[in-house]
Amino acid sequence: MRSFFRKFKQGLKNQTPTFHRAFENIFSGAKLDSESLEELEDILYSADFGVETVEEIIAAIQDAYKSDKEIRSQAAAQIGATVLTDALKGAEGHLEIGNKHPEVIALIGVNGSGKTTTAAKLGHLFQTDGLSVLLGACDTFRAAANEQIKHWAELLKIDIVASQHGADSAAVAYDAYQAAAKRGNDVLILDTAGRLHTKDNLMKELEKFGRVIKKQDPSAPHHSWLVIDGSLGSNSIEQARAFHQIFPLTGLIITKLDGTSRGGALVGIYRELKIPIYFVGLGEQADDLQPFSALHYANAIFGINDSDES
Repeated sequence: MRSFFRKFKQGLKNQTPTFHRAFENIFSGAKLDSESLEELEDILYSADFGVETVEEIIAAIQDAYKSDKEIRSQAAAQIGATVLTDALKGAEGHLEIGNKHPEVIALIGVNGSGKTTTAAKLGHLFQTDGLSVLLGACDTFRAAANEQIKHWAELLKIDIVASQHGADSAAVAYDAYQAAAKRGNDVLILDTAGRLHTKDNLMKELEKFGRVIKKQDPSAPHHSWLVIDGSLGSNSIEQARAFHQIFPLTGLIITKLDGTSRGGALVGIYRELKIPIYFVGLGEQADDLQPFSALHYANAIFGINDSDES
């Protein structure tokens, strides 16, 4: 997890200057005071951590401050990180590829969330672990999606099944499943078409997609993961609710935590829906998709020097 901590901590430095500078100022001082505590509360709200989580963090630090007015900022940071880690207890997704051949992973989400890139990175990660992977290019609605995923597949040497722009995405999924089953692939990753969670017709097409896959294997897709842009804030919680109702989710992947994302919304999603977080995207490179760690995430948020950093 060393790379996760280092990259996420670096990502915080890439955030909006006001957010990062204010957060750093609070925890770089020798002592914590009531003014910095109020500033911390404002920052946590602006970072989309949600009322419940913010109140728990502030209450825990306030209790410590009441007991010891000389409490050091880093001690307060450790308290905050501990509360955040506790809030994410059970959030880490643990994936075990069984003997389905293929084990089907469907990636869903809105346009711009990073699904297509994530599908390729996920395939690369599995291949690095010695698994055989097939990509299904089922995002046939977006003109550039096929070219994008084909480019990644060629770059990373991953087999792919694709069709032309405008083809029926469920039909591509069917062909991809048939190919993966015939070849004995360990994993089939389906990059579904991006869709707005507020559009009923698009969500119905997602239901159709699921029905087609189940005709091949009643237990498929074995994993339904929502890919969320970490910079969207509280809107991502609305996305998760809507998709979960139509296409029951078994996991989350949070992307773009390396840039301006404040990263707090993933806490609210997990606390409300209890959907595990499997991976986070921390950059543009193929190996920048990292397994999620609640401890490393919390430590990076509060600027704590994790023991695995060196």
